[in-house]
Amino acid sequence: MLSQENRLSFFLSFASLLGVLLIWQFSTLPQASRSPYGIPDGNAEYQRLMGRSAVASTVRSDFPTPGAFVRNAIEVLHAPFHNNGPNDRGIGWQLGASLLRVMIGYGLATLVAVPLGFVFGLQPVIQKALNPFVQILRPISPLAWMPIALYTIRDAELCAIFVIFICSLWPILLNTAFGVASIRREWLNVIRTLEVRWPQRIFFVLLPAAAPTILTGMRIGLGVAWLAIVAAEMLVGSSGIGYFVWNQWNNLSLSNVILAVLLIGLAGMALDAALAFVQRSVRYAE
Repeated sequence: MLSQENRLSFFLSFASLLGVLLIWQFSTLPQASRSPYGIPDGNAEYQRLMGRSAVASTVRSDFPTPGAFVRNAIEVLHAPFHNNGPNDRGIGWQLGASLLRVMIGYGLATLVAVPLGFVFGLQPVIQKALNPFVQILRPISPLAWMPIALYTIRDAELCAIFVIFICSLWPILLNTAFGVASIRREWLNVIRTLEVRWPQRIFFVLLPAAAPTILTGMRIGLGVAWLAIVAAEMLVGSSGIGYFVWNQWNNLSLSNVILAVLLIGLAGMALDAALAFVQRSVRYAE
């Protein structure tokens, strides 16, 4: 049985969703058209002068209604992995291409950031020396890296992976350094006294103690990576969910744009939930 708090939360979520759908529905209903001079289309004399009938006309919003969106989504998701050429690929195929790029760039960032974060956390002198460079590079937008990456790498696919790498590097690095630096001094003194080898220090003491903080940084980094790949693919991609959004906008298919936006959000939520599950499973009990 659900608790009263959970039932209330579910009700509020359902009510919010219903409210959004109602607002969407009413905002896309047909509306009576008006002339640019404020004369309604129903004015008989004006209509005769303009050579049109006196029947009031209505205009439809170009934005799809919820019903039209659902029908289009069912049609698109019926064959999500079809591939009829570069400009006609299913949305599932596009989403998979983006996920692959994110996993490559994010994986490389993790492999670099975690060891470097250990160095920062264990060697305050190195951290103080390199921290100004980190603070300068960290707030740079993913889009700002694109011209430099395109000029130096000259490959759209590698450019997108580089942008993912450089944007997800900093949250993982800083959180790893913070987690390692926050380990209790007593534990470090004990392992020094026992003359434990460095591999054992890292894998049996330092890494388990800092794991929750490292996973927090990895969750933040993954969110940044997922944001960056969509922007990068809009600029230089020939595939991927960001390219799909831009291509459908150029085709004036707003239903497909909305569907892609929802899938981006769902995919991001699934990725964060997976890392949240891993984070809960590595809680370090003192």
